[in-house]
Amino acid sequence: MQCRNCSAEIADKALICYRCGTPTTEAKYKPPAPRPPASRASLVATVLALALLVLAAIFLGRVPSGQTPRVVTWVIVAVAIVIVVLRAYARRRR
Repeated sequence: MQCRNCSAEIADKALICYRCGTPTTEAKYKPPAPRPPASRASLVATVLALALLVLAAIFLGRVPSGQTPRVVTWVIVAVAIVIVVLRAYARRRR
């Protein structure tokens, strides 16, 4: 068999040409397409969510220990869960 690039004589079972390195057949598997970069809205939502969580942490740091209202705690947990779910949904859509 002859190399289609440099015309060197190579073995019939060769995968690449020993002289120029050209493959003798097409690849069976092609690499996946690169992911598009994260959208600007996704970045803004993440920064906003982190800012809200920081503000909640500051608020909880100023409240005397054991006196945090349960509603505040549940709201913070709910916001964290919503952030995680929305980020997972956004990743699946890509």
